[in-house]
Amino acid sequence: MESKVAVFGGEDFVMPFSALGLDTYAVELDAATVAETANEILKKRYGLVVVAENVAVLANEVFEAKQRQAVPCVVVVPFATESEGFATKTLGKMLKIATGIDILAN
Repeated sequence: MESKVAVFGGEDFVMPFSALGLDTYAVELDAATVAETANEILKKRYGLVVVAENVAVLANEVFEAKQRQAVPCVVVVPFATESEGFATKTLGKMLKIATGIDILAN
């Protein structure tokens, strides 16, 4: 099964991925625009969505509804600013769904 990759974040985040030929979605940090773009990405049925952490915080509600499905796999990546821990929390949720164990628990 072949699937496409989408990269979602600010202009600085998506630019290198664009050079690799991936589908990129550059957005400003506006909650309405981020949510609208996240919904657009989900409609296009990507297999993998790479999201900048600062954008993922604003798109969390949209992506969280799809989190229990195998596709798309939404991966949150810290970028440019100091990580707020959102990427780690999101990874922990994904690992718990996959394994049934809270691997990242202290």
